[in-house]
Amino acid sequence: MFILSGIRVRFAPSPTGPLHIGGARSALFNWLFARNNNGVFLVRIEDTDLERSSRASEENILNSLKWLGMDWDEGIEVGGENGPYRQTERLGIYHSCIKTLLDSGNAYYCYCSEEELAAEREDLMSRGELPRYLGKCRNLTAEDRCRYESEGRKPVLRFRVPVGQVITVNDQVRGNVSFECEGIGDFVILKSDQIPTYNFAVVVDDHYMKISHVIRAEEHLSNTPRQILLYQALGWEVPQFAHISLILGQDRSKMSKRHGATSIEQYISLGYLPEALVNFLALLGWSPGGEEEIFTLDLLKKQFSLDRVAKNPAVFNMEKLNWLNGYYIRNADIDRITELAVPFLKSAGYLVGDVSQEQFSWLKKLMSVVRDYISCLSEVPLYADLFFKEKIIYDEAAWDILRQEQAPVVLSCLRDKISSMEKDDITEGAIKKTLKAITKELGLGGKLVYVPIRIALTGKTHGPELYQVIPLFGREVTLARLDDSLKA
Repeated sequence: MFILSGIRVRFAPSPTGPLHIGGARSALFNWLFARNNNGVFLVRIEDTDLERSSRASEENILNSLKWLGMDWDEGIEVGGENGPYRQTERLGIYHSCIKTLLDSGNAYYCYCSEEELAAEREDLMSRGELPRYLGKCRNLTAEDRCRYESEGRKPVLRFRVPVGQVITVNDQVRGNVSFECEGIGDFVILKSDQIPTYNFAVVVDDHYMKISHVIRAEEHLSNTPRQILLYQALGWEVPQFAHISLILGQDRSKMSKRHGATSIEQYISLGYLPEALVNFLALLGWSPGGEEEIFTLDLLKKQFSLDRVAKNPAVFNMEKLNWLNGYYIRNADIDRITELAVPFLKSAGYLVGDVSQEQFSWLKKLMSVVRDYISCLSEVPLYADLFFKEKIIYDEAAWDILRQEQAPVVLSCLRDKISSMEKDDITEGAIKKTLKAITKELGLGGKLVYVPIRIALTGKTHGPELYQVIPLFGREVTLARLDDSLKA
């Protein structure tokens, strides 16, 4: 029997698809708890769903964890003394423990067919009782087993749940939660194909990997009494449990695809930053105890604790995530944000091939303007399009503004001033002064000056400040667009 010492936690995903937002939050809470307590964070793979598991999904999950900034001390890819770290490579360990349960009488073979089990469930539900296995095969004789096997029945192995016991889970988040054994029923621990079930394999893995705290989603709470019974039957120390709340959509139903992106890879493809997503996930069910909402990974590691994890469901608020992501985009290193924006500009057809150093310098100036208006990098082309169009197509509403009495005078005045300036003199500061000079010289209000200029240069009534736009266009593009607009 192992005596647990030190904090050891784990994240154990099933590689049946990309890393879900809920799984990422569970991984993050485990990682933060380990880092806050100088503990060990372990990652293993639960791949006993042979039909749905794939190495591609495993790779996706591991890459998503790394993208979020999480590392692990032991487990898949890293190694350690408690491996292997894929369940399909641990079958011999499971079968050794199965033999222990059989020898002690805590497990037995069950030959009930799916049809018989379905009929039993329906009968219990019709009487208002919890559906569970009632123990038909609990006391089979050797002759009974031979008869069933001669009929071609392949048995499963069930755990013999003790009668009359109450199992209490001392949950670190939810407090004491009790379950009566009568409501559990003898449950399967080994399927007919000799593959262990989740409830059995997870206990064996957690024991041999010396896990001290099991931090996972609330939906696993109902599995916990089964797992505690297995720990007790095998004579093993029971770890601490902490079940974190569900993540709900804004309509307060369980988070699903209809609420938007549900996997980390989708958020990567939309141009969210890892630090924004980590900050957001940490606040889904955990409270720092103050009003602060911006948390770096280092700050989270220092402050995270289970006693501030909420029992109530966490609501996935896209507006808050977008606000956080916009904040991190605006405050990130401009070189990094520009590099991250390039694929989105290429996808929109605005960039082709390798980006030269001169192009990148210009793109940095573009991004320093555009990033004030976006909440994720996939929005960059929406705000950058006007800087890549060769000509502006003015709609009828735009032409109406350009035909206003003062508009040609304003545009001609700006054209004269830009044409008299050297290319390198067209800076934000110089353009600010130029626009103010035009309003003063013509004696016009700001709106009568700025709106026609904006329409002439961009075709839009809203967007970045004109003193930011004109330097990005440069002298020749600005003059060409003013010339086109003056043809009205």
